[in-house]
Amino acid sequence: MTRTLPLRLNREFRSVYVRGKSSAGVYLVVHVKPNRLPRIRLGLTVSRKLGGAVQRNRVRRRMREAYRLNEGKFRPGLDIVLVARTRAAKADFRALQDDVLAAARRLGALLP
Repeated sequence: MTRTLPLRLNREFRSVYVRGKSSAGVYLVVHVKPNRLPRIRLGLTVSRKLGGAVQRNRVRRRMREAYRLNEGKFRPGLDIVLVARTRAAKADFRALQDDVLAAARRLGALLP
């Protein structure tokens, strides 16, 4: 994630949820909000409903990797939050990656 900074503060996540746009896929929900930075800021959210810590961390790693492999396709200047759904725990990586791209495309977060 060379061009991407992390979202860490609760208020940053809330700002994206409240003021941004969202698009739901089968395995995750993508929230996007423009920021005034030349970089993308990424946040990942995995609920405890998904399973134990091992499962949640595995889903988090897979979501981060799905984003990282397609990082160059995203427009700079966005705050992005990926929220895992419970089905993400059993999804294969390719389906998860396609879901990230499809939801981002619907939001206009990808470069033309």
